[in-house]
Formats: sequence, C-alpha cells, structure tokens
Amino acid sequence: MASSLNKAMLIGNIGRDPETRYTTNKNLAVSTFSVATTYSIKNADGEWKNETTWHNIVAFSLSDYVRNVLKKGSKVYVEGRIQKREYVDKAGQKREVFELIAERVLPLDGRVDKVGGDEGASYSPESAMPLRSIDEAAPAQTESETDLPF
Repeated sequence: MASSLNKAMLIGNIGRDPETRYTTNKNLAVSTFSVATTYSIKNADGEWKNETTWHNIVAFSLSDYVRNVLKKGSKVYVEGRIQKREYVDKAGQKREVFELIAERVLPLDGRVDKVGGDEGASYSPESAMPLRSIDEAAPAQTESETDLPF
C-alpha cells in the first residue's frame, strides 16, 4: 500500500501563452504557463463571490501540436504532481514557489482556430496527451459508434 499520494487535477483557463525553453543540451523542452481556476462562494450578504486561484504549470516535452493549441484564455485540463521549488531572486532574497508538474495536458476547447492552417480544425485527444504512447491510445471509433443518439 502506498504511504502517500501527490496528485492534482485542474480544469481552468490558461492565463498566458505557454513559454517554452530547452535544456542546455537541447534534448528536453520545458513549457511553463499559468492556469486560473475559479471557486464560487456565498458571502455573509448572501451574494455569490468568485475566488480565482492562479496555478503555475511546468510541462516537459509537450508535443508541438499541444503547445500551438494552448493559448491565453483557452480551457485546459492539467493533471500532475505538486512540487515546491526554492530559488534566490535578483535581490538576493530566498523565495519558494509551488508548481504543478504536468503529467497530462488536454485542451478542452471544442474547436481550435488555425491549427495546421485549417480554420476550425478540431483537436485529437490522443495527440494532446504527451505521455501516452501510440500503443496506449484509444482505438478509433467506427462510423456506427459516432451516429449514436446519445
């Protein structure tokens, strides 16, 4: 039995376009972006108030397709683990930041404009999951399965 679990799942909107950097030997792409999640709560006056939380996301080896689809304002599902990182800022102050290290990133917008030059092209969930191998991808639906009334 596992003695601990570090798993986070977010559905929210991207706050800034992903920024991609490469490791010094150019073997690994590291993409960073932020995701906003909103929680609604009723205040003492009985009025609903939205509370927004910003999450820092770090994703390793995202496919080019996913990086091109993820834009500011688009809805996304991110799954991964939470990690604390410490660093010293330019002023010499020790800082710490909590990040979600993405293991799975899935765009949730139904249609994406100008992906690969096609206006209104829809995305494929299989290509949006960077850590799944081709062997693990779900089988393609047959035409009769897509015609179901529900």
